[in-house]
Amino acid sequence: MNKLYIPEPFSGGILLSYKCTTECKHCMYACSPERKADWISERDAEKILTYLTGKIKASPHGPDGISINYGLHFTGGEPFLNYDLLLKLVQKAQSLNIPSTFVETNCFWCIDDKTTEEKLMHLKDAGLKGILISVNPFILEKVPCERTERAIKLSNKVFGESVVVYQEFFYDQFKRLGITGTLSFQEYLQRAKDSLRYIELLPMGRVAYRLGYLYRKFSARKFFGESCMGELTRPWHVHIDNYCNYMTGYCGGISLGDARNLDLTCQGIGLDEYPILEALVTDMKRLYEFAVKEFGYKEQEKGYISKCHLCLDIRRHIAQQADTFKELKPREFYFHLE
Repeated sequence: MNKLYIPEPFSGGILLSYKCTTECKHCMYACSPERKADWISERDAEKILTYLTGKIKASPHGPDGISINYGLHFTGGEPFLNYDLLLKLVQKAQSLNIPSTFVETNCFWCIDDKTTEEKLMHLKDAGLKGILISVNPFILEKVPCERTERAIKLSNKVFGESVVVYQEFFYDQFKRLGITGTLSFQEYLQRAKDSLRYIELLPMGRVAYRLGYLYRKFSARKFFGESCMGELTRPWHVHIDNYCNYMTGYCGGISLGDARNLDLTCQGIGLDEYPILEALVTDMKRLYEFAVKEFGYKEQEKGYISKCHLCLDIRRHIAQQADTFKELKPREFYFHLE
């Protein structure tokens, strides 16, 4: 295979920054308070939004409704850390008639009713169609339950049915358990035994390092013969970060190209210039052997929880030694996983 052909995206999100108020154990993009803000520039965002015009598909509920895998969402990191920028990008998306726009948040900013409702109203007036409120035991470690409850109450008031609580199970559970304030993950597990089955954990990103003890592990050989073609060519729920890296399949740290020139990327990626991509779309064994030969990679004695874990661990090993691979971006990602 000489070229990798990427279909045009029909839904996705723009990361305003990797900087966040929390450092969740399950974060696929290794967001953290320690990450550089490096907010996406208005100029870059405008170019990307203009490209996406006419390509983003509306929610099945219509262009004024929202759905997780349709439309366009603004995310991070935590987008409300730069509310002014968020507001401007919403206005720009509205001017371009991009349907089903929503914002994803951990609700850290919902300190009082007045300010919370005002910000939500300004976003709605600017053209935002809805909001996704993240609720899980990892966010609970840093964001008081009362702020999440306030966000849900006032979002329902402002956006009506265009509010997604992800996941509702945990919101209901927290209320049922009478949880207030914050709670460590270990304390949560003590109070809510057997709840792990309800956590939607993708075995990739920080999960592999912070929560690997929850999984059965396998040798690298277990994943030989598998490729990442499906993930790397997925046209839905893609992400574009603040450095304009185009990412698919929730694969943090893999850039398929510059999102400001997506039309060029979709015409085909010459794999001769992207040896790691070439290995990933061929066979995981090929990536493993490349890393062993060229970078002295050694297999994890305890094994890997998934194909994604093996891929990530190899990429991390390479990225921490070399800054020469165009597909391993942003490089900082690989230093915030543990």
